[in-house]
Amino acid sequence: MPVAPFLFLLRFVCVSVWVLLGLATELVVFPALSRRRRRQVVGAWSRGLLWLCGVRVRRLGEPVKRGAVLWVANHVSWVDIFVLNGVRTTSFVAKSDIRRWPVIGLLVAWAGTLFIDRRSRHAVRTAGRQMRACFERGEAVGLFPEGTTTDGADVLPFHAGLFDAAVRAGVPTQPVALRFLKRGRRAPELAFVGEQTLVANLWFLLGARGVTVECVFLAPIPPQDAPVRGELARRAHAAIRAAVRGE
Repeated sequence: MPVAPFLFLLRFVCVSVWVLLGLATELVVFPALSRRRRRQVVGAWSRGLLWLCGVRVRRLGEPVKRGAVLWVANHVSWVDIFVLNGVRTTSFVAKSDIRRWPVIGLLVAWAGTLFIDRRSRHAVRTAGRQMRACFERGEAVGLFPEGTTTDGADVLPFHAGLFDAAVRAGVPTQPVALRFLKRGRRAPELAFVGEQTLVANLWFLLGARGVTVECVFLAPIPPQDAPVRGELARRAHAAIRAAVRGE
C-alpha cells in the first residue's frame, strides 16, 4: 500500500503529543473528575485521536446511546476501541495481553477497558461480574467475541461465554459491524492482524489518505428474544457477518 512519508511523520508527531496529553490528563485531571466527566473526556479524546490519525468514522444505523447495553463487534484493529468510544464511551472487555502493548495498552486501560486473563479458570466469571457492575450503572460494555483480530473480510466464530453477563443482567445486545475502507474500497492492509508489529501498522495507517471506518449499528436484540448465551451469540454473529460481507 502506498504510504506518504511526510504525512506519516506529521501525523506521528501530532498523535504522540495527543497521547502524552491524554496520559497527563489521566494522572493530573482524572482524580478530580466524576465518573461521568471522565467518560466525557475519554469520548472527546478518542474522537481527537482518530482525527489526528486521519481516520474518518462513518456511522450507519442508530446506536443505543442511553442506558445499559452490550455492544458486540467484529475486531479488526486497535483503532476499534476508539472508534466506538467516539460514539459512546464504552467499557471494553479485552484480553490481558493488550495491557502490555507499548503505549496502546496504557491508552485502552485509560479508556476504561476491562482486562480478562484467559489463563485463569475464573476469568470469565470475574469479567462477568465487572460487566454486570457496569450495566447496573447504566453504562455500555463493548465486547469483541472473536477473541482476536481479522483482516475484516469475514467474521470468526464467537466465544459465547461473556454473553452470559448481558443475559443475566437483562440488557439489550446491539451488534456492530466495523468495515475499514481506503478511498471507498475495503482495506485489509489496515488491519492489525497476524505477526504485524504496532510500528508497521502505524506506518500504514498514519501514512494513508482516505481512510474511513464504517461503523454499522444493527438492530438491538432484546434480552427476551435470546434468553440463553449461545442463542444470543449466534444471532449477533449472523447479523454482524452479514453486514461485514455486505449481504
